[in-house]
Amino acid sequence: MDDHSLKFSGGYTSLPASHLPGSVPAAVDGVPRASEFGGPSALPDVGGEHNAQPSNGWKGLCNIASYRPYFNVDTYVVVERIIGSLYPHKGDFIEKIAHNPDMYGPVWISTTLVFLATVLGNFAAYLSFEPSSTVTEWVYDINYVNWAAAIFYAYISLVPLGCYFLLQYLGVSLSLVQIWCLYGYSLFIFIPASFLLIIPTEILRWIVISLAGLASAFFVALNLQSHIMATSDKWTIPVVSSFIVQICLALLIKFFFFV
Repeated sequence: MDDHSLKFSGGYTSLPASHLPGSVPAAVDGVPRASEFGGPSALPDVGGEHNAQPSNGWKGLCNIASYRPYFNVDTYVVVERIIGSLYPHKGDFIEKIAHNPDMYGPVWISTTLVFLATVLGNFAAYLSFEPSSTVTEWVYDINYVNWAAAIFYAYISLVPLGCYFLLQYLGVSLSLVQIWCLYGYSLFIFIPASFLLIIPTEILRWIVISLAGLASAFFVALNLQSHIMATSDKWTIPVVSSFIVQICLALLIKFFFFV
């Protein structure tokens, strides 16, 4: 063998893997989250040619990539949180979602309520309809869709935002995404309640909406109280106001869709 021949005495294992064609660097486990809103500090843009660096803080609110991790949640996690929302007396929901709050559940629950309030509200009106000399036939009210979307989407967007600013003013540390998650799952109780509200008995409807409203209100209020009291004694205003807002939502559902 001449001097220009290659020698493989060391074998292929002597070659460093990083210099081999087609080698792929190891993936990093875990994605860091942002401090203020719980969002990621950096996310790869898997759909583009360059890696995107989502902005933290307020700029992250306008960046879709900042919300991507909050919709990547397992079904059993969502189901577990839904079940937890049905036990308002525990007051440990915020601590359970502290490391991985999601927005999939709140968006799914509010969208489901928009659909149910429209369909079941009209069905309840149909069951309660009594022909008169002026109105002889029942007519489907398409405006229920507009009212339902306005009420539930405005609630899930604006109420947590107002709660966040109030807590920031009082010096209480709680991320906006955690508050969104808390308020979103507090709405689940109105889903089974909507099916009971179609029964054309006014007393039963008031009992159902009262129980659902109280359960939802206590769920939000007790969880906020438990979290705030751990670091501060300024819990009265946010807890009482959140309780009142939940009761008002229950009354809106009753008067707009199940009269």
